[in-house]
Amino acid sequence: METGIFVLISAIKILLIAVLILMTVAYLTFFERKISAWAQNRLGPNRVGWKGLLQPFADVFKLLLKEDIIPERANKTLHFIAPMIALFVAFSTFAVIPFGPEVHLFGYDIPLVVADVNMGILFVLALTSLGVYALTLAGWSSGSKYSLLGGIRSSAQMISYEISMGFSIGGVLLLSESLRPIAIVESQAGWMWNAVIQPIGFITFFVSAFAETNRLPFDLPEAEPELVGGFHTEYSSMKFAGFFLSEYANMIIASALIVTLYLGGWHIPYIETLGLPSWLVIVLQIGAFIFKLVLLLFLFIWVRWSIPRFRYDQLMNLGWKVMFPLSLINIVWVAILIMVFGL
Repeated sequence: METGIFVLISAIKILLIAVLILMTVAYLTFFERKISAWAQNRLGPNRVGWKGLLQPFADVFKLLLKEDIIPERANKTLHFIAPMIALFVAFSTFAVIPFGPEVHLFGYDIPLVVADVNMGILFVLALTSLGVYALTLAGWSSGSKYSLLGGIRSSAQMISYEISMGFSIGGVLLLSESLRPIAIVESQAGWMWNAVIQPIGFITFFVSAFAETNRLPFDLPEAEPELVGGFHTEYSSMKFAGFFLSEYANMIIASALIVTLYLGGWHIPYIETLGLPSWLVIVLQIGAFIFKLVLLLFLFIWVRWSIPRFRYDQLMNLGWKVMFPLSLINIVWVAILIMVFGL
């Protein structure tokens, strides 16, 4: 493929994914309100637009019009940079996540991923590790004790759960023998989904994803009853919107990673044996990826409105005394499967 064509196709994919993420985040906030209302026997948004469908846009306009207040004791430079780091990490991670098989269009074979790199999973882990800097810097630079405590909690929490998350991914890498996301998806063809082969790794990664995204029951860095709003207590206007946007974008990233690593990516078991046209198979496979993604996002929201927040000591005990040993057991289990059955 010529360099010019490659750059053009990559630019189109980046633009499409950015627009889709922004629209998904907007309506994810809408559906979170609707699902919380359903859980609490309320109506939820139903005024702005048809049945409240324009409520996300009203929220954006409200945040745009709010005054941007910077605390007098804040470090203004770091206070400004922190939400930008959070947004950069959230959007850059999507570059290596494949959402469908390779398609043939206009005489070119186009992979449905922005950057098909051999070390894609390492790239994801490196970027998600940077996300804690945004929260820590936001907490420290705000000049507020509540914000500082939220930032400290965030760093301790992410260290605790990233170890378990890394070991959980280790089992996936043992089976696929690759750090390339597309290769990991292809290794799960048929019924060989990693969630079936290594359910312990799937569960530990899924729970770790809640802690990584600071969602209930692990939203201790925010914890309104204790820390007012935690690391973003002193943020308003579009800077607050940056953290808000990055949280929901991270939910989408976490769900897409779970689909890629454990739920077979775009695979539908044995769909190739049905004799369907190739274009229909591709459409169904992309639809399967989206369906799995939406289901996981629903679970993220459902759990938030169903389970109470953990105490901080309970969170740490779960991370170090339960999740960490289970992730090690998962690696041993996968190694035994490979040795005995040659998977």
